[in-house]
Amino acid sequence: MNSFLREAGAAVFLVMLTLCLQCAGMAALISFAKPSLAPDDLRLGPIRSALLMVRLMTAFIVLHIFEILLWAAFYRWFCFPLWESAFYFSTSSYATVGYGDIVLPQMWRTLGPLESIIGVLMCGLSASFLFAIVSRLVDRETKLSRELVSRASLQGSELHSVDKAAVGAHNLAVDPAALGASKE
Repeated sequence: MNSFLREAGAAVFLVMLTLCLQCAGMAALISFAKPSLAPDDLRLGPIRSALLMVRLMTAFIVLHIFEILLWAAFYRWFCFPLWESAFYFSTSSYATVGYGDIVLPQMWRTLGPLESIIGVLMCGLSASFLFAIVSRLVDRETKLSRELVSRASLQGSELHSVDKAAVGAHNLAVDPAALGASKE
């Protein structure tokens, strides 16, 4: 019973720290991306949009590595004698690969599958965040493209009506004396 409580306590602690790390990281990324996405009239264009996505994906990869290191530190402290083994096991568990070539001691064995569940959820949160950003960028580009086409067609029709008005005004402003001179 004592080992179960110890494992359950460690599991709750690791899950809570992982969630806090993920939420803090996402909050930081939201405040980083907000200026690029806030004004609806600002067009980023394809290159700046791609650079924003590369920066965000890189930040998420770093965030997930920190989460893996959190679990690896626990494994190093309580389960494995080497950092390499702890990091390798944590990475394969977090990514749900789970080769099985390195296993946790029996007392801690449920932490591996728990880390896999947490890894799937954290990666899902990251993927949904990136999907929301891409959707926002695509919606903005579509909206701005429609507005530009609309403005261009309005300007084209205004130019066409201005040309007609200019021709009409020119015809009305013909000097009658000039007309009489051409008849002679």
